[in-house]
Amino acid sequence: MSWQHRLHSKLQQRRDQHLWRQRSVLNSPQDAHVDCNGETLVNFCSNDYLGLAASGGEDLATAARRWQFGSGASHLVCGHSRAHHALEDALAELTGYPRALLFSTGYMANIGAISALAQRGDRVIQDKLNHASLLDGAILSRADLQRFRHADYEHLADLLNKDDARGETLVVSDSLFSMDGDLGDVPQLSRLCEQTGSLLMIDDAHGFGVLGENGGGVREHFGLTTQQLPVYVGTLGKALGGYGAFVAGSNDLIDYLIQFARPYIYTTALPPAVAEAMLGNLERLKDNARRQQLKARIQQFRSGAEQMHLPLMDSHSPIQPLLIGESAKAISVSNELRTHGLWVSAIRPPTVPEGSARLRVTLSAAHSDDDVKRLLDALSAIWQNDNTLPRASEQVL
Repeated sequence: MSWQHRLHSKLQQRRDQHLWRQRSVLNSPQDAHVDCNGETLVNFCSNDYLGLAASGGEDLATAARRWQFGSGASHLVCGHSRAHHALEDALAELTGYPRALLFSTGYMANIGAISALAQRGDRVIQDKLNHASLLDGAILSRADLQRFRHADYEHLADLLNKDDARGETLVVSDSLFSMDGDLGDVPQLSRLCEQTGSLLMIDDAHGFGVLGENGGGVREHFGLTTQQLPVYVGTLGKALGGYGAFVAGSNDLIDYLIQFARPYIYTTALPPAVAEAMLGNLERLKDNARRQQLKARIQQFRSGAEQMHLPLMDSHSPIQPLLIGESAKAISVSNELRTHGLWVSAIRPPTVPEGSARLRVTLSAAHSDDDVKRLLDALSAIWQNDNTLPRASEQVL
């Protein structure tokens, strides 16, 4: 098979299976209302849970006048600025860990931490629905990757208690799962790791800023100590509304990652102006009114969807999936919502398992009561006009 034939065949297969992905072009800042491809849409796709993506512009402009544009090098060469250092200190303080280490993206933080911590002969045990970056980190580590059924902690315990590990064991899980919206039982994960001498790493990408009384994330939410959750990963690109990511932990952990995490060592540091501007959004994050507004929108949506018997999944987070099943049907509903001026993504395999295509509704503190009511009204009309769409009492999996 020639290269050209392979490319053409794979692309055609994606089209035939209704799995073709394409980009939409924004002509406006990221917000609850956007100009997308020339259309004004209410945005129910973004991970901007607290509505902070549309703030901080003045902070960035001020920081850019001081730092200009690029960092010029990796952190370990000459790219680590006072702005980076101040942001790391602020993140450590907010999350309650001794130190934090900045990465350019959440993907890099996850593959960097896992591939540095685990090595050939170790085990990395992960939840079946973990984000792709977590799975890729385990593959890069060359450790033995094992996966337990989603949120099945008895299955995890069975794997942990099998006497087949030559080296150390790293247990990795998302906190809030990005496509289902459910929250993992992190205290149970912590107990199992403590009982078996395993190391626990949690990717709190969708929980940081949303969970916890002060937005400190899943550790604050469950009242765990830093010893109970020793490796904590957060992102600045979701509830924080900006860019970048971090790993928080002990002094030894951060020193170890500085020495051995290849995605940290061998990439250019994020622009220092971005790092400094993020400090402003960290302060805005502490405004609990935003989290209260977000909770109100979540409750409004779930209450309305339950009354209409829509196929809600078990989520009380800003991620509210409606389980459709067929990819073609999910695309059809997404397109129909767009005619109502509503932007809701259809999520299909391989992002989710076969037969579990869904609409992924994401809610933000920036949404108004009227925005959510408009979405519910449109969903009601679509479901009433299409008897083939699943209802709450039906199972599509």
